Amino acid sequence: MARYDFASDNTAPAAPEAMAALIEANSGFTSGYGTDEVSKRAADLIRTELDADAEVRFVASGTAANALALAALCRPFESVLAHDHAHICTDETGAPGFFGHGLGLIRLGGDSGRMDLSELEAALEVPDLSHRQSPAALSLTNATEYGTVYSEAQIAALTRVARARGYGVHLDGARLANAAASGFDLKSIARLGVDILVVGGTKAGMTPTEAVVILDPSLARRFDARLKQGGQLPSKGRFYAAPFIGMLESGAFVDRARHANAMARKLAQAMPFRVTHPVEANAVFVEMDEAQLERLQATGWFVYRFLDGSVRFMCSWATTPEAVETLAEALKSII
Repeated sequence: MARYDFASDNTAPAAPEAMAALIEANSGFTSGYGTDEVSKRAADLIRTELDADAEVRFVASGTAANALALAALCRPFESVLAHDHAHICTDETGAPGFFGHGLGLIRLGGDSGRMDLSELEAALEVPDLSHRQSPAALSLTNATEYGTVYSEAQIAALTRVARARGYGVHLDGARLANAAASGFDLKSIARLGVDILVVGGTKAGMTPTEAVVILDPSLARRFDARLKQGGQLPSKGRFYAAPFIGMLESGAFVDRARHANAMARKLAQAMPFRVTHPVEANAVFVEMDEAQLERLQATGWFVYRFLDGSVRFMCSWATTPEAVETLAEALKSII
């Protein structure tokens, strides 16, 4: 039987703190569409975690959250500057363009998922032309798709040049908990010039839920109408919000991510294959040929070959030391 322990942090179950909060929220009658007390309490907790005044909305998926956020920053004839391997560029089936009624993506390079400042500066020097979609926003991801973590200074350098042009800034925080567990200060986000943020719940150990955090108040106007049109304004919104209460009030949001990061370090230390990217969050990428990957999958472990050709092993809050050790033995056996 195939094991999916390291295929993705999406394959893990929901954490007990999230499930307990869901059960607690499943009591009595309340108003709908995010106006309930559970949603308000969850939003307050997020504001406290970020030390920021912001509007907070809860949606079903990271794809929806990112696409709707970018649509709020760009007009249809404009585009978003993003890393070449950002999730919005590679894994969202054109959702930013769909929800943004045609907005484009400009893909930039950078080692291990972090955007190169010089590439961003060069892209910003390209003159506006009526024949192409000029940029209006910058999108960053922390932790990145390669499990690396931007420092506060690195994000500040990138956002500074974008904001100097009057461009908005989006931060995809699908694995923001892992970045925080690695030392990234969540309270720095607002002062770094981020206009709209996605706080990942699903990968952090919750049931399907993501928080859209609107730090620029001008973007909040009619945002609920944008959510409704996109099918992301659920009537029973408290069930999207409740897991954040369980994870934030207990401290599990970062504590569970800290465990996932530790399991990734443990796996990297036991890894018999060459690790291709720094292990700073909960992912380990290795150099493995196709025959070796097939032999590993034949032993029952399912993992992905990633965008750069490396093979990705993703740890989660539910990864156990025993699972890491068992996988390490399987990896040694296929060399």
